[in-house]
Amino acid sequence: MFFSVIIPLYNKAPYVAKAIQSVLSQTYEDYELIVMDDGSKDDSFSIALKTIEGCGHCHLYRQKNSGVSEARNNGVALSQGDYLCFLDADDWWEPTFLEEMSKLIEDFPDAGIYGTNYTIVNETKHKTRVAPIGVEAGFEKGYINYCQVYAKTLAMPLTSISVSVPRSVFNELGGFSTNLDLGEDFDLWIRIALKNRVVLLNKPLSNYNQDVDPTYRGTHRGKHHPRNPDKHYLWNIDYLEVEEKRNPDLKLLIDKLRAYTLMHYYLDPKFRSRAKTELAKIDWDSLPSKVKRQYSMPIPLLRINHSIMKLLAVIKNKI
Repeated sequence: MFFSVIIPLYNKAPYVAKAIQSVLSQTYEDYELIVMDDGSKDDSFSIALKTIEGCGHCHLYRQKNSGVSEARNNGVALSQGDYLCFLDADDWWEPTFLEEMSKLIEDFPDAGIYGTNYTIVNETKHKTRVAPIGVEAGFEKGYINYCQVYAKTLAMPLTSISVSVPRSVFNELGGFSTNLDLGEDFDLWIRIALKNRVVLLNKPLSNYNQDVDPTYRGTHRGKHHPRNPDKHYLWNIDYLEVEEKRNPDLKLLIDKLRAYTLMHYYLDPKFRSRAKTELAKIDWDSLPSKVKRQYSMPIPLLRINHSIMKLLAVIKNKI
């Protein structure tokens, strides 16, 4: 089978060569690489060009700065493969990623999306850990209930660096939403998972880099601030309203994401009213009581509690 690997690139000069080299080092050779530069202002484009020099199956394109979703979608449009893979420019694959993915597709040819586990890496702190995806102990590979697995630990079973999607499925669903700045991958994966079978290989074959300088975070830093609710996936899932009512696994997943994600919006006077509207949709009986109690606190006390929890998390991470 033939893979198209799409790397969206925006101001990732210190990292992009490693990402590209991880693709060029794959043990499986039946692939093409499409690097889509999203109007980088640093040396990303020239570094990428130098890295792929002499590789006939690698292509570098440039577009006006339009965001990660459009970069991925345009990369797909310029590609030829029957199966699509995505890699962010500051992350990297293990050498057998495509080889293992091809075997997974051969074993489960009827799925609409395929994923592998991944490693969370922070080289500065010399810390790595395999993502605690919520599959049963001993699970190796096979079909999963995406919503159920995701809701268990809130560690994403599918990420933008660890999946392969049949081109036919991608095209049928219209690809990544260009209206979102945050959670555009979640939006596409959930749309795929609700209509297709999901297969997971519980083996870490991609590396999610948490050691990125904040200056380089975010493939797209355009006029829309990442915290703008209008560009956030949780404010753009009205299309799931009917399915949410009849699918308890989806309902629990979305309610958990609302409860754990919307806190900083709730604490911000600018967004509190809108956050309350979303929080009112939650079935609190399905969530831990301590989460509900947090939202019952007076705002000043909740703000202090939230700051303490963030501080403890930072300390724990450093330790």
